[in-house]
Amino acid sequence: MATIINQEIPEGLDGADGTGGEQLQIPSELPVLPLRDIVIYPFMIVPLFVSRERSIRAVDEALGENRMILLASQKDLDKEEPAGEDLYQIGTVAVIMRMLKLPDGRIRILVQGLTRARLDAVEAGGEYLRARLTVMQEPPAPERSLEVEALVRNVRASMEKAANLGKNISPEVMAIIANLDDAGRLADLSASNLELKVEDAQSVLDIADTTARLRRVNELLNKEIEVLTVQQEINTQARADIDRSQREFYLRQQLKAIQSELGEGNELAEEVTQFREKIEAAKMPKPAEEESFRQLKKLERMHPDAAETATLRNWLEIMTDLPWSKASVDNLDLIKAERILNEDHYGLERVKERIVEALAVRKLKEKPKGPILCLVGPPGVGKTSLGRSIARALDRKFVRLSLGGVHDEAEIRGHRRTYVGAMPGRIIQAVQQAGTNNPLIMLDEIDKVGADFRGDPSSALLEVLDPEQNNSFRDNYLGVTFDLSNVMFMTTANVLDTIQPALRDRMEVIRLAGYTEEEKREIARRHLLPKQMEENGITPKNLHISKTAITAIIQQYTQEAGLRQLEREIGTICRKVARRIAEGNTETVRVTVKNLHEFLRAPKIIPDEVLKKDQIGIATGLAWTAVGGDVLFIEALRMKGKGGLVLTGQLGDVMRESAQAAYSYAKSRAAELEINEEDFNHYDLHIHIPEGAIPKDGPSAGITLATAMVSVLSQRPIRKDVAMTGEITLRGNVLPVGGVKEKVLAARRARVSTIILPQQNRRDMDEVPKELFGDIRFVFVENVRQVFREALREKVVPPAPVRGTRPARLPQAASGPSH
Repeated sequence: MATIINQEIPEGLDGADGTGGEQLQIPSELPVLPLRDIVIYPFMIVPLFVSRERSIRAVDEALGENRMILLASQKDLDKEEPAGEDLYQIGTVAVIMRMLKLPDGRIRILVQGLTRARLDAVEAGGEYLRARLTVMQEPPAPERSLEVEALVRNVRASMEKAANLGKNISPEVMAIIANLDDAGRLADLSASNLELKVEDAQSVLDIADTTARLRRVNELLNKEIEVLTVQQEINTQARADIDRSQREFYLRQQLKAIQSELGEGNELAEEVTQFREKIEAAKMPKPAEEESFRQLKKLERMHPDAAETATLRNWLEIMTDLPWSKASVDNLDLIKAERILNEDHYGLERVKERIVEALAVRKLKEKPKGPILCLVGPPGVGKTSLGRSIARALDRKFVRLSLGGVHDEAEIRGHRRTYVGAMPGRIIQAVQQAGTNNPLIMLDEIDKVGADFRGDPSSALLEVLDPEQNNSFRDNYLGVTFDLSNVMFMTTANVLDTIQPALRDRMEVIRLAGYTEEEKREIARRHLLPKQMEENGITPKNLHISKTAITAIIQQYTQEAGLRQLEREIGTICRKVARRIAEGNTETVRVTVKNLHEFLRAPKIIPDEVLKKDQIGIATGLAWTAVGGDVLFIEALRMKGKGGLVLTGQLGDVMRESAQAAYSYAKSRAAELEINEEDFNHYDLHIHIPEGAIPKDGPSAGITLATAMVSVLSQRPIRKDVAMTGEITLRGNVLPVGGVKEKVLAARRARVSTIILPQQNRRDMDEVPKELFGDIRFVFVENVRQVFREALREKVVPPAPVRGTRPARLPQAASGPSH
C-alpha cells in the first residue's frame, strides 16, 4: 500500500505516472535512518554523515529501491544500536539526493525532507531498521484567518528580532522567511534555524496542524528572544563598565563554556584540583582545612588574572606547603648526642649538660614544655654554631633568624593579606623553610630588636616564646592558628640589659664567657686550623703551625673573648701558604714563633701586663666589656688646691658616683687610714682612667677607685701584682659584681698573681676552670678595709739624716710628688 502526496518531485525521482508529475508515492514501508542530534523537517535539504553499519545498509537499501528513507531522531543520543522504542514516533520521509563514499568507510548523503510520517512498527531484526509508517497529512490552514495571519507576522518579526540580537541566521533564510506564504513551511523553516534542543525541535515536528505548529514555534521564538535580550543587556553593561581585564574575564568565561562543552579543562580548573589534593594531603587542623577550602572555592569563581587571584594563590601555596603534620624523629640516644656536641665544641660543659638534660626529659615525656634557652656571651664564642650542633645532635632541621635591627611587628606576626606584597611572619617562613613542624629555630641577636611606631617586635615574641601560648600562634597572613609547641626555640644575645624584662623572664639564660688561652689554643688546633685549611685548598702536608706559634697568635694578634679574629689570622697564614703552592713551591711550610711575623707582620696587640713595680696612686682594676674582660689601670694624683675631686677619662654617671662614694669614705675614715685630715682642705684629687676615647661606666670599679685614692692620700704604694673588682658603699662594704669569669680571664692574661673579689662572688668561681688558675691567689673580701690590707703596702718612712750631712732626697712616684 502506498500513499500519494502532492509534492514537487526532486531531481532523479520519477512521478507515479512516469511523466515527472507532481504526485509522489510514499511506500508503506521504508528503511529507517536513526539521527543522533538533529531533527529533519519537510522541505529541509541537509547533508548527513553516516558511519554505523546498519545505517549504511539502510541507505544502500533506499538507493536500491526508490531513494526514499525514513529519518527518525533518537531519544538517547549515546545509544549505538537503537531499537524501535529508542526512536521518536514521528519522523520525516526524505529522499536521498546524492551519496558520496569517504575513505574512512563513512558515507555522506544529501537528503531532502518530504513529509511527516508516524512509525507504526519497527523491525530491528534484520541488517537494518525497517518501519511500517503512516503519512501525516497536514490539514490546510484556514484561508487568511486572523490567528494564522497574526502568528505568521509574529514569527517573521521574532525571527528578524532574533537576527538583530545576534542570532546566527543567514540573510538568505531571512529573505525566504519574508516572502514565504505557506504557514506550515514558515513554521518548519523557522524552527530549523533556531538551533533548538532535540526535544524542542521534535515537539514542533510532532504537530501536524499548521496553526498549532505556528503557535509552538512562536513560543520557542519568544523564549529565545528573552535569552538573547538578557545576553544583549549583559554585553551592553559589560562593555560600558568593565575594563580590559574584565573584558578578558568575559572572553575567558565564554572560553570556559566552550571548553566545558568540548570536555576540555582549563589551567585554573587544573590548579584548583591540585590545590584541593594538596589540602587533603596536608592533614591540617579542621579550622585551617575549612578556611583553605573556603578560599579555594573563592579562587574557583575569580578571574584568573585578577590581582586578588594572585594573592589568594600565594596564600594557598603557603598553606599547603606548611608542614602541618610532618615532623622529624628526635635522636633520643643521649650518648650519641653528647658525642656530637663534644665533636663540634670544645669546653662549654654547662651548656652541653643542659642540652643533654633537656634531651633526657624528652626521652621520658613525649611533649615536655621546656624553657627557651638564651645563650648570652661576647661575639665569637660560638653561640650560633652551638645551636647548629644541638640541632645535629637531635636530628632536627636548623633555621637561623637574625633579629638585629628588626623594628616592625609584622616581621614576627606577618602582614595582613589586604596589603600589597603581604607575606607571613619570619617565624612561619622559618617553619616553612625547615619543612618540618619541629625544627630548631635560632633567634639570633635578640638583644638588638628595635621598636618604633610600627609596633614592638619584642612584645610579639612574647607569644612565640611562651610554651603556654605558642600552641595556637596566629599569624596575620595565614589568618588561622599554627602550633609552634613542637618547635625548639633558642636565642642568642651579647647583653641582657636591652632585652625587654617580660621577654627575658620567658627564657633560661646560659652565659658563655670568653675562652681561656688554653681553650683557644685547643679550639684552634682541633677546629679552626682544619677548617681554614679546607677552605683554602691546602692539606696538613702543606702547612704545620706549632703550638707556640698558635699561642703567640692568641697573645700578640688577638684581643677578644671569642675566636673570630683568631680564625681570621689563621686564614691569613693559610692564604699565604696557598699562594706559595700555586706558584710552584710545594715544600711543607712550618710556622713557628720565629717566622710568625713573616706571615702576620708586626704584632697588633701589646699584652696587658702588671706594672713594673709597686707605685703610689696606680691601682689595677678588672672590667667587663661586650667582647670579654679587660684590665683597667686607675691613676690618682694629688695636687695643691682646695679639696676638689677631678674625674677624667670619659667616666659614666655610675662610675662618677662610685668615685664620689670612695672619696667620701676616705674622708670619713681619714684617721683610720693614716691620712692627714688637713690634706683634704689643701689638696685637690685627680682621678684618671687611661684610654680616654673609650666610654667607661659601671659600679665594679668602686674598690679600685678607693684603693687608688687612699694610696695617694696616705702615700702607701699599691702592690703591682694585685687586681681587683667590686662595688663600694659609703660604709665601706664591698658588693658583688657580674662578669667574674671574663674578668678573671683578663687578669690571667695580664699575669696577675692575686685577685681580690667580693665575698658574695665566691659562688661564681664554679664557672672558672680550677686547673688553669692554680698559680693565682683569690682573696674574697666583705669590707674595703680588707682590700686595703691586701693591696696597700706599709708607708715607707725615710731615715733621719745624720748630723752634719744634707738629707737625701726621696724618689718621687710616677703619679705625683711625695709629701
